[in-house]
Amino acid sequence: MQSIAIEDAIHPLVLTLDVGTSAVRLLCFDALARQITGIDARRPIDVYSDAHGAAEIDIKKLHLQCDAVIDAVIGQLGAYVQFVAAIGVDTMATTMVGIAPDGTPVGPLRTYADTQSAGEAQLLRQQYHEADYHGATGCLLRPNYWPARVRWLQTQRSPEWQTASMWMTLGEYLEWRWLGIRRVTPSIAAWTGLLDRTTLDWHPDWLATVDMPRTALASVVDVDVPHTGLLPVWAQRWPALAHIQWFAAVGDGAVANVGSGCSDARHLALTVGTTGAMRIAIPGTPPPPPGLWCYRIDRQLALVGGATSEGGNIYQWMRDTLQFGSQTDSDIEAQLAAYAPDSHGLTILPLWAGERSPGWAGDARATIHGMHLGTTPVDLLRAAFESMALRFGQIAASLPVSDGVIASGGALLRSPTWLQICADVLGRPVTASAVVEATARGVALLALRSLGVIRTLDAIAAPLGETYQPDMTAHAHYQRAVQRQQTLYALFYGKTAG
Repeated sequence: MQSIAIEDAIHPLVLTLDVGTSAVRLLCFDALARQITGIDARRPIDVYSDAHGAAEIDIKKLHLQCDAVIDAVIGQLGAYVQFVAAIGVDTMATTMVGIAPDGTPVGPLRTYADTQSAGEAQLLRQQYHEADYHGATGCLLRPNYWPARVRWLQTQRSPEWQTASMWMTLGEYLEWRWLGIRRVTPSIAAWTGLLDRTTLDWHPDWLATVDMPRTALASVVDVDVPHTGLLPVWAQRWPALAHIQWFAAVGDGAVANVGSGCSDARHLALTVGTTGAMRIAIPGTPPPPPGLWCYRIDRQLALVGGATSEGGNIYQWMRDTLQFGSQTDSDIEAQLAAYAPDSHGLTILPLWAGERSPGWAGDARATIHGMHLGTTPVDLLRAAFESMALRFGQIAASLPVSDGVIASGGALLRSPTWLQICADVLGRPVTASAVVEATARGVALLALRSLGVIRTLDAIAAPLGETYQPDMTAHAHYQRAVQRQQTLYALFYGKTAG
């Protein structure tokens, strides 16, 4: 059973604050990691983007949305709020905002999708050996990470850089406002590209390289280190939460693995929400494969994989832009399912939001090749689904072999056709996760382990859904399709992805 009425819940309860790309959401789970029905508050997030690569959020508006979901859930819990023992947080990664000495934000919150520092990233790659940086931090010298962004801020946003005395990720900023403390987990710090992946502390050489003062960054603490106590204004507003344990934020990708049952190397996680990723949890400090990253779940577990800037956002863009008329999502799904593999004659680089793994061409843009007067909107959508799956296949080829693939994320799970395409591209079974809220469930499991309620992250098995078996004839078609895609990529970017 994944969800339960609050009257039947087993205590303690934990709250999970999930701040993603499109919304902030607060849920409640019981001691068996079951979601409590009726305890659910959500507010939208607006991301500003432009042709220069901006992906920015008004941090003041965002923290008001976070305040609002906490207000709402406390009201929904009523007397049951007394059984809440902890709150855990996950956020999109990586994010970055400057903070002035008086504690006020300087400039917007910049998200992982911001590519305005692409030029600075290119200069860093010319000045330094990227393979050495990759081995030291698990990241690459690309606009998605802090070294390039710091250089960009220093040159292109100098007043912002000079005014800020602290630089924070989103989760840190929320704690700064509510708790009055500064800390960051290895999970979030690893996403910045400034963490030494072996010591799990800030990398002194790279801080010096980009002139980032150590005092501008928070101390690194593990995910199980609690804090009790709110600042007075928040303790007055939320007295029921003033004495519970607050756990520092972790990356949304890390907890998506945990929540879907991929907290060890037995299973490869495929997650497609607004964007996409493939990740595997490996103990210790494994070296990152070429083109992929090595982040953290906690101090014991590394998270190796690759992320794409495309996912459900591409479906939504096509749904909004192409002439589907009054057709429902179910109507479109039925039409997509009727296609033979790679039968539309199209080759797509689905890089509407730029590229991360595996080629990291941050200034890349989408390309569609092979259109003619008979090309239909459904042709384009089917080709887009296949093109994204082909890129997941390139990431998977660089990851360790696992027992299976577990798929999660609303964008993917809503489309059995897309799940089958992924199985056919990968050439191995893909099992749909039956966890409705994998990310929030992962946060709950981490909090329950930290509280001592469970001993290990896999102590409570994640429910699974249907398994999609690969069609090896279709797999052969997709092997040829990926060659076309890589050829098209090479024409524009001078190399093959990966």
